[in-house]
Amino acid sequence: MPTFQFEAMDAEGQEIRDVIDAQTEDEAQATIRQMGYFITRISEKKSRADAAVKKKRRKGGFSIGGVKHKHLTTFTRQLAILQNAGLPILRSLKILEQQQKPGRLKTSLMDVCEDIEGGAGLSEAMAKCPKCFNRLYVNMIKAGEAGGALEIILLRLADFMERDQELRRKVQGALIYPAVVVMVAVGILIFIMLKIVPTFEQIFVDFELELPAMTQLLMLMSKGVATYWFVIPLIPVGIFLFVKLLRKFKHGRMGWDLFFLNVPVFGNLIEKNILGRTTRTLGTLIASGVPILECLNIARDTAGNAMFERMYHRVAESIKEGESMFKPMEENCRPPFHPVALGLWILFPSAPFVIMFFLPGTIPEIAPHAVLGMAALGGGWYFMRMKRRVVDLFVTNMIDVGEETGELDTMLYKVADTYDEEVKVLTEALTKLLEPLLIIFLGFAVGFIVVALFLPLVDLIQKLTG
Repeated sequence: MPTFQFEAMDAEGQEIRDVIDAQTEDEAQATIRQMGYFITRISEKKSRADAAVKKKRRKGGFSIGGVKHKHLTTFTRQLAILQNAGLPILRSLKILEQQQKPGRLKTSLMDVCEDIEGGAGLSEAMAKCPKCFNRLYVNMIKAGEAGGALEIILLRLADFMERDQELRRKVQGALIYPAVVVMVAVGILIFIMLKIVPTFEQIFVDFELELPAMTQLLMLMSKGVATYWFVIPLIPVGIFLFVKLLRKFKHGRMGWDLFFLNVPVFGNLIEKNILGRTTRTLGTLIASGVPILECLNIARDTAGNAMFERMYHRVAESIKEGESMFKPMEENCRPPFHPVALGLWILFPSAPFVIMFFLPGTIPEIAPHAVLGMAALGGGWYFMRMKRRVVDLFVTNMIDVGEETGELDTMLYKVADTYDEEVKVLTEALTKLLEPLLIIFLGFAVGFIVVALFLPLVDLIQKLTG
């Protein structure tokens, strides 16, 4: 006998969700009305085999990659509004699925709707689509279902995702301008080295002028660029591939993340961004009723930095043994010495000076001293910054107060708000600082080229007039 699942309203206006066995849909509706319910939705419950066949048929649109954060944030806000308006969850999902463009999100919503029609819960159905709904998303939905406050959890989740999206947009927007300026500047300088400088060099050779040291250096740099021009676009690609390969290994990932946290200005920005994101994640999950160990594991996964992942893992292990969150976080907030991080701080400052070995003339003679000097400078910087705290006393003290007063989620929200504001201020300051720095760099580069080319021309004019 077929089974029908239905949604209805009782005499007091309460929503009822249940299943009923009947030969036909009309018979099922008649039985439900006799029970005193007003039907709002009814459908035949499919068997798991039928659902699997239907899923294969509807999955025809193959999707590659994940879901854009912006699209998932918009979907979450719309779902929260529909749930707050009192619509059944399945109807809300189908309305939003029809609005989506073909892609991973639309396909995942189809699968979620089919699983719910097959009797699964919303969190259970979303957990089967990890490329669309991560652990944070699924656990908050699960907490909302368990507490009977799904619309409140969805509103809280939408607020969280919108804040995160706004912060990402500000950070990315601050980095686009300097990146474009640097690319254009490098292109102009390469053109000057390949086309302009060789022309002047030929003039100097024809008039047999004695070139000053600055001009000789410029000519050597021009010859180097002309000889190894094909290496220039390979440098950023090589660095990218090197970092990707390095992060494939456990110790390599930890070393790179520790290296980047100590980069001036940018490391501080990344650190505050991670702290703001993870504390807001913790606060949102704790306020939603998710168990504390699961909260810490999810915060660890959202950190995106091996040092913070190590810290949150050790905090979770200590909580299993009966300790509070404050003490293990205080003990594990200082990074250990890491040989890979030291190697990177030796490598990156000295690597640009390695090209001096390939230039002709007297420059290769001073190249070893320059490389050793920059390597020593980078290593010294790492040892000075090695034991720096990645979590301020402000954070640990707020967590301590939150645990004592029983308002840990509120304290974590305040910490997150503080760091989000600091990231905004630091991002704006970084943007304003980069503009004059880029102007100074371009002015120095162009000034060096102009002076180096005009010094011999002044001598030439003096000889001709004499």
